[in-house]
Amino acid sequence: MDRKDFLKKGMLGLGTIVAIPTVLSSCNDKQDPPIVDEEACLVSPVESKGPFGNKTPADLVRENIIGDRTGVPLLVRIIVEDVNNNCEPLVGVLVDLWQCDAHGNYSQYSGQLEGNFTNEEFLRGRQTTDANGMASFISIYPGWYPGRAPHLHVEVLRSSGESLLVTQTAFPEDISTSVYATEGYVGDFDTSNEADGLFGSSLNQNLATSVSGDTTNGYTLMETIKVSA
Repeated sequence: MDRKDFLKKGMLGLGTIVAIPTVLSSCNDKQDPPIVDEEACLVSPVESKGPFGNKTPADLVRENIIGDRTGVPLLVRIIVEDVNNNCEPLVGVLVDLWQCDAHGNYSQYSGQLEGNFTNEEFLRGRQTTDANGMASFISIYPGWYPGRAPHLHVEVLRSSGESLLVTQTAFPEDISTSVYATEGYVGDFDTSNEADGLFGSSLNQNLATSVSGDTTNGYTLMETIKVSA
């Protein structure tokens, strides 16, 4: 899905978002260069699903996962590669994505920061990788909750449903700080990437390959996830 499609397909779901992207090609000049070694054909870090994993992933096949949430627009592009095939793109596998909203809440669960969301399915989705090994999601920049750095949850599965990898993706801290200063978020995060219990030992692989854009026009996140298929 190209950026023009992001605007066209996402407009209905973006009606209440703080910043509607008009140009998604702008880059954040202050962004540090990615520290991931794209030449290394190594399996991505295996991480926990966490306490808020997808309960019904087969029912969540959709590109636009925003639901009724608000926040700075985020186009997520996940590329899946197979380390057993010289890190060639992996076609036709499932990519499940889930994340918290701008206030740190997850759908499908209760007992969180702001109440019971068991009957809601916002910010969860499933897509199948295309001929380039890519799956795309229209979302918002996630918020954070105490004790964790900002992150996305990702699981890659065979079309049969067999899990190949569960991992998590971290965000550049300068970009998160800029986003969390905008309306609708709850202020800056309390846990850095290095202090995060999951990212501290493998940050060079967990950090998103690139995040470009700005708080006015929205962001595009690119992430390459390597699995043993």
